[in-house]
Amino acid sequence: MVSAFATATTVVVGLFRETAITLVGAPHNAPWKGPDRALPNIGINLTREAVSALLRYFSSLSTEDFRVAEGMFDTACRLVMPPVVALQGVETEAANLGGVPGRWYRPRRGSEAGTILYFHGGGYVGTTPAMYASFAALLARRSSCEVFVADYRLAPEFPFPAAINDAIAVLKAALVSDAKPSKLFVAGDSAGGGLVTALMCATEMEHLPSVAGLILLSPEVDLRLDKPSMSENAALDILPPNVPSAVYLQGVDPGERCVSVIEHAVRRWPPTLISFGSSEMFRDSIRLLVRRLEDGDVDTTAIEEPGMFHVFPILVPWSAAGQRTLAAVEAFTTGALLRGNPS
Repeated sequence: MVSAFATATTVVVGLFRETAITLVGAPHNAPWKGPDRALPNIGINLTREAVSALLRYFSSLSTEDFRVAEGMFDTACRLVMPPVVALQGVETEAANLGGVPGRWYRPRRGSEAGTILYFHGGGYVGTTPAMYASFAALLARRSSCEVFVADYRLAPEFPFPAAINDAIAVLKAALVSDAKPSKLFVAGDSAGGGLVTALMCATEMEHLPSVAGLILLSPEVDLRLDKPSMSENAALDILPPNVPSAVYLQGVDPGERCVSVIEHAVRRWPPTLISFGSSEMFRDSIRLLVRRLEDGDVDTTAIEEPGMFHVFPILVPWSAAGQRTLAAVEAFTTGALLRGNPS
C-alpha cells in the first residue's frame, strides 16, 4: 500500500512538473497562430502542448509505473465522466461482448439506428474505455448509434496477436446478436484504428460478412514507422518519438500484412471514412492507405485537416476541424444506414 501510494505520488509530481514546464514556454510558440481563429487556436495549441507533455512523460515510465498512472486516470474518469455523458443524453453501462469487457454508450431515446464497435487508441499499451467516455458519448449522440468501447488486452502483458483476437471475438459476438451487418460499423483511433484495419484482414481469412462501414481517426496503419512524416512532423505532433510498437510486436515482423495494413489488399473493404491531420507523424502512411483504397474502388471519404495533430477530433472536438470530422461521421453513418435499409 505504501509503495503504491509512493509511486502514485511520484507519478503525479513528475507529470505536473513536465506539463507546467511545457505550458510556461507555450506563449513563446505563438499559440494564437494556426488553422482556426485566434482564440480557438490558443485552445488547440495549449491542448497540443499539454497532451504532448503527458505522452512524453508516460512513455518514460516503466510498465509498473505506467499502469499505476493509467489506473489513476481511469479512476478519475469513472468519477468525473458520468455527468458529462448524461448531459449529452447518453446512457452507459459496463458489458461483455464475446468475452471481451467494455462499455456501452447509448442515446437515451432508445431508438439506436445502428451499432458502432469502437477500439480505443493508446499505442496498444494503454488507455481504457472510461477515458473515452466523453468522446464515445459524443459519437453516440452525433451518429444516433449505440457505441461499444472494447477493453481489449494490452501489451506488454498481452502482445500481438491478443488485441486482434479480442477484436475478432467482439465482431463475431456482435454479428450473432441483434447487430445486422448492414447496421454495424467498426471504428477506432490511433492504434485502435490500426486494429480495425487488421481486423479487416482477419475477417477475410475467417470469411465473416462485411460491415456497413469503417471509421478511422488517425489510424496507425504501418508499424514499420519509417515514412518521412515520422520525423518531419515530430515537433508538430503530440506523439512521443518512441512510439511503442516493439513492445506490442515482440519480434513479429512489423511489415506483416495483418500488422501493417498497407501491405494488405483492400479491394473488399466496406465504405471507409478516414480523418487525419497534416501535422501528424502518421500522415504519410495514412495518405498511402487512402490512395490504395481509392485505387481499389473502395467508397472512401478522406479528411486531411491542415495544421492538425494526431486524433484531433477526440482532443479538440469543439474546433472547426473537429466539428468537420464529426459532421462527416454523422453523414457517413446516416448514408450507410440508408443504403443498407432503404425505405
